[in-house]
Formats: sequence, structure tokens, C-alpha cells
Amino acid sequence: MASPNASARPDPSDFSLVVIHGISLPPGKFGTGRVEALFTNTLDTALDPSLADLAGVRVSSHLLISRRGDVSQFVPFDRCAWHAGASSHRGRERCNDYSIGIELEGTDYRPYTEPQYDSLVEVLAALLRHYPRLSLADVVGHSEIAPGRKTDPGPAFDWPRLYGALGR
Repeated sequence: MASPNASARPDPSDFSLVVIHGISLPPGKFGTGRVEALFTNTLDTALDPSLADLAGVRVSSHLLISRRGDVSQFVPFDRCAWHAGASSHRGRERCNDYSIGIELEGTDYRPYTEPQYDSLVEVLAALLRHYPRLSLADVVGHSEIAPGRKTDPGPAFDWPRLYGALGR
């Protein structure tokens, strides 16, 4: 599925950040297809009152990893996905310009699944091999680049598990 919510990267060689997100639509509901609809601008916000504030929102991510561990790509890595919003990392603004966004189907307080971690480790290992400017220290949560505005992937995300699986 391709998302129209993308733009050119200012520096096509600058891949220096990976942002991990958590999302479910409606909140706490999985496998509804509504995240995919959000990223492709086909979400019917009238389906659930909790979706009303998403009317007209244009967002995307490079990848979405479902609860089953299935990986869907919405934006090619050589383009900016609109996932970070107002953000900053190590004093650099506009994180979308130099990051790769990975959404995990989940919530801040419900544990992510074994298949999700397996897929995320596989994806991150490939990204770290392919983009030499990236390091494991450049893999952060949305909450780290937009503190006070975002909380995902939340306390349910097991950072030590992820780092351990990637050799840190």
C-alpha cells in the first residue's frame, strides 16, 4: 500500500534516525485496517467517535508492523514519511527529513507481541547494515523526539529486549 503522505528528502543520503511508534485505531483495537486507511487517506472518521479528531489528518510511516509481525511498507525509504510531526533529535529539528518511521500496532500500556519484536529486529538489522550513518543509538521512541506531545511506543515497549536482540 502506498501512502500519498510523503515528500522528497532534503538530503537523499541522510538516514540518521529511526523512530519507533505505537498506534491502534480505534485506540486499543487491533487488526481493524484503520491504521492502513489513515496512512492512505481513506479512513472514514465517522465509523467511531474516537476517530473524529483524525478528519483531514495526513500522516504516514515507512513501515507498519502488525500484532502478527506482518510488515507493510507505505513510503519508500528514500522519501520522507510524515510520521514525526514537530520533533527534534540532538538539537536537529524536522526529524521526518532524516529519519525512518516504524509503527507498531499497539498501545502505550499493552505489551507488544513476540512476532512484532522478531520482525522489528529483522528490519532494524537490515537498516543498520544498509545505512552506515545509522547506529543503535539512533533508534528512539516517538516520545523522545516529541516529549510532552507524544508518549509512544510507551512503557509497554521493551527497549532492553530490543537492544539485546540487536547486540547492545
